[in-house]
Amino acid sequence: MTALLKSDLNNVVPLIGRGKVRDLYAVGDDLLMVATDRISAFDHVLGTGIPGKGKILTQISLFWFDLFRDLVPNHIVSAQVDDFPAQLHPFRDQLEGRSMLVRRAAMFPVECVARGYLAGSGWKEYQASSTVCGIQLPAGLLDGSKLPEPIFTPASKSQDGEHDENISFAAVEEKLGKADAEELRQLTLAIYRQASEHATARGLILADTKFEFGRIDGHIVLADEVLTPDSSRFWDATSWKPGGAQPSFDKQFVRDYLEEIRWNKQAPSPSLPAEVVERTLGKYLEAFRRITGRDLAL
Repeated sequence: MTALLKSDLNNVVPLIGRGKVRDLYAVGDDLLMVATDRISAFDHVLGTGIPGKGKILTQISLFWFDLFRDLVPNHIVSAQVDDFPAQLHPFRDQLEGRSMLVRRAAMFPVECVARGYLAGSGWKEYQASSTVCGIQLPAGLLDGSKLPEPIFTPASKSQDGEHDENISFAAVEEKLGKADAEELRQLTLAIYRQASEHATARGLILADTKFEFGRIDGHIVLADEVLTPDSSRFWDATSWKPGGAQPSFDKQFVRDYLEEIRWNKQAPSPSLPAEVVERTLGKYLEAFRRITGRDLAL
């Protein structure tokens, strides 16, 4: 199987841009999101993709969008190529399983992060100040500790698409107004709690995740991707042990390899050996199986 590193729709519809993973096209009043097999690490897109990764991410997102349909509306029109405009049908081989036709939303300029466990940037801030985004936490927590209750720890969307910066809730209120800020906080925590319950039933821990919300016709909707290994930390519940970094269902094999070869984290990005690609794909597939209870044919 060959990795799809870049979609090419032959200018049938306008390309809006390419992110680290997704290519975005304008389709009339709607948008077409195509999840490629690109993989990034340390803020660089690598030259080697993970075959099928885009399909896995898309199918995981669709699972969660459906699970939350009674909790929050979303921006999806269809994920079936047969439902797309006819001019896109010739590109089925690029779109099948990895694309979503979605409504345009006025996106909020805030990453809505929920944390139930201490990890990543939250752990770094806690070590320095015993807080995360200005929220005071108990003393004595470890890397990987469960928090007394889930917390909303927003981040500002970076202008360069590279580094997001943790901000306080007061800063969100200043950006969005108190009513929208509070609604986003409540929605974020409600979705996180429901997702955590599902993950627990599957033997997983949802340590933290980030959501993106927008507004369509005056209503707040859940958008972009949802609860994938690219946007969330999923840990195996049976191996969870606070006191250090936890094994997670993501691209850790990639990061470990890049550290092993002592890459200076500057362009050009190195390629990945077949073993690292295979093990990383295995982690993504395992995440899909554990989350959905299904197998995915790539």
